[in-house]
Amino acid sequence: MARFLRPLFRGTTYTRFLHLWVPMLVVSVWLWVEMSMPWVPALILIPVGLIPAVRRGEGVQARLLLTPGEQGPEISVEPSSTWRDRLRTVLWLEARMVLGGVAAVATVWLPALSYTLGELAYGRVREGVPVLDEAPPHWAFALLVPIPLVAFYGLVVGLGELITMLAHRLLGPSPAERLAALEERTEQLMERTRIARELHDSIGHALTVAVVQAGAARAAGDPAFTDRALEAIEETGRTALEDLERVLGVLRESQRPVSSRPTLTDADRLLESARVSGAKVDAELTGPLDTVPGPVSREGYRILQESLTNVLRHAGAVPVRVRVTVGDGRLDLLVRNPLSAGIPGPGRGSGLRGIRERAALLGGRARTGPDEGDWQVHVELPLR
Repeated sequence: MARFLRPLFRGTTYTRFLHLWVPMLVVSVWLWVEMSMPWVPALILIPVGLIPAVRRGEGVQARLLLTPGEQGPEISVEPSSTWRDRLRTVLWLEARMVLGGVAAVATVWLPALSYTLGELAYGRVREGVPVLDEAPPHWAFALLVPIPLVAFYGLVVGLGELITMLAHRLLGPSPAERLAALEERTEQLMERTRIARELHDSIGHALTVAVVQAGAARAAGDPAFTDRALEAIEETGRTALEDLERVLGVLRESQRPVSSRPTLTDADRLLESARVSGAKVDAELTGPLDTVPGPVSREGYRILQESLTNVLRHAGAVPVRVRVTVGDGRLDLLVRNPLSAGIPGPGRGSGLRGIRERAALLGGRARTGPDEGDWQVHVELPLR
C-alpha cells in the first residue's frame, strides 16, 4: 500500500501533470474561438515543430517538469540540427497534445463521476453524466465513489511516466550530440590527467629539492652552505607556488591559455635548481630551442623536470649528464646518471609512466631504465 501511495508524495507527479496540461491552454483558447475544428491546433504543430529552436524549448520544459533534478543528457536542450531531429520534435508535439487531451478529459470527467455517484448515494438525482442519467438513487453508489478517483490517480501517474519515456525517446540526444558529449567528456578526462601530471612533476620536484637541500644542510653543518640551501629551497618553493597557482587557474578557468606554462627555454632554471641541490649537472643544449613548437617545448620541460627529480630523489648528489638537441625535425632529450640501487626498475613509478605518456601523446617515444651502468631517460619527440 505504501508503494502504491508513494507517487502522491513525489513532486514530479504533479510537475509532470502540469506539463501535460500546458498544451491544453492553447487548445482551450482555440476551442473557445472555433469549436467545429478541434484538429486545427494539431495541424499547426507540424510546421512549428520544424523550427530548430522549438526542440530546445521543449527540452528545457521537459527537463524542468518531467525530470527535475536529473543532470544526465537523456533529454537534449540543443536546437534541431538535422531533419531527423525536426521530425522527432513534430512527433513529440503531437504525442504531447494527445496525452494532454487525455489528461484534460480525465481531470474533468473522473472527479465529476465520483461526485455524481456521491449524490446518487445521498438520494439526489444528478443529470449530465450519460451513464447515470436514469439511475435511481441508492446508498450502494457510495461504494463506487472511490473507483473513479483511483482511476484518475492511476491515470495521472501512468501518463506522467509515459510522457517522460517519450521525452527520452523523442527529445533525447541525437547520435551527433552523443558523440559531441563523449568527445567533451574525453577532453575533460584528458585535461584532468594533464593537471595531475603537472602537479606531480612541479610539486614533486619542489618537495624533492627541499628535502635534499634540508638533509644536506643538516649534514654539512656549514652556515654558508645552509644559507645557500635555504635560498634554493625558497626559490624552488616560490616556483612551485607559481606552478600551483597556474594549475588551479586552469581548474577555475577551463579556457585559459597555456602560453604561461614553462618551456625548454626555461630549462636553465631546472638545471640550476638541481646543481644547488648538490647534483653535478653537465648540461648541453644545442639547436634553436625557441623555435620548438609550444606543446613539444612544454612537455619537454616537464619531462626534463621529472627526470631531474628522479635523480635527486633516488640517487642524490651524483653526476648527471643532460643533453637537449633540436634538429632533423625532432627534439632529443637525454638524462643519464650513475645507477643506484634506489632507482626504480623500468615500468614502475608514476613519474616514469608520465614521461612515457607525454612522449606517446606527441607521437614520440621514451626509453627509461638501466643502460651500461647508468640510469637513463631518453626521449625523442617529433617537431611536427
